[in-house]
Amino acid sequence: MERRNKLLELITAEGKISVSDLALKTGVSQVTIRKDLDELSSKGLIAREHGFAVTLNNDDISNRLSHNYSTKMKIAKLAAESIDDGETIMIESGSTCALLAEELCKTKKNIRIITNSIFIANFLRGYKNANITILGGEFQPESQVNTGPITKLCVQQYMVDKLFVGVDGFEESYGFTGSNLIRTDTVKDMAKSAKHIYILTSSEKFADRGLVRQFSLEEIDSIYTDNSIERKVVDLLQNQDIQVNIAK
Repeated sequence: MERRNKLLELITAEGKISVSDLALKTGVSQVTIRKDLDELSSKGLIAREHGFAVTLNNDDISNRLSHNYSTKMKIAKLAAESIDDGETIMIESGSTCALLAEELCKTKKNIRIITNSIFIANFLRGYKNANITILGGEFQPESQVNTGPITKLCVQQYMVDKLFVGVDGFEESYGFTGSNLIRTDTVKDMAKSAKHIYILTSSEKFADRGLVRQFSLEEIDSIYTDNSIERKVVDLLQNQDIQVNIAK
């Protein structure tokens, strides 16, 4: 809903904002605002305090999900169009990936999702048609993912056509980067069990430089991003035979 997307933007910008201020800024009643905040809170996108809405811990994946929520939703909806009913796909732990998983539950039939993300499994708990296989491993609380050698052993049991991943940065001379070595290694292990790698990322990540090398340009088949991506970056990607899909 557009109003809830606006609320997320306001809460993220302020960090903490009162129900009365949100009502004034959106032009609806405080009763309506409270109902919207209850919905956002139930999905783990914000926290509630008496009379206020607040953002979550900056390192928490729920907080990353609420950042640029409407843009990430557009990207997720576009990426969902590439998936057919009855497919089995692999999804890693990115915030836009979580929205893709939810979109699939809303619009597709008999989709099976293989993931290392406990967050995604919990995010989809309200969907009775969600078919989820969780890869085991060592749990990282802040990112809510399983990683490590056990995850590697688990993912080796599968072979899928498509893996959808998020990234933390981009380097023209190399490709896409991550911010955490252990999580990045796990994503690389997941990629070995997929024929094609699809990246879901907002355009702002192309201006960031992550700590850890994740994927070279030659490894990527397709990218889903928003229309703020720079033309020179699109040209660079397309020159590497990467399909660039831009959400409007």
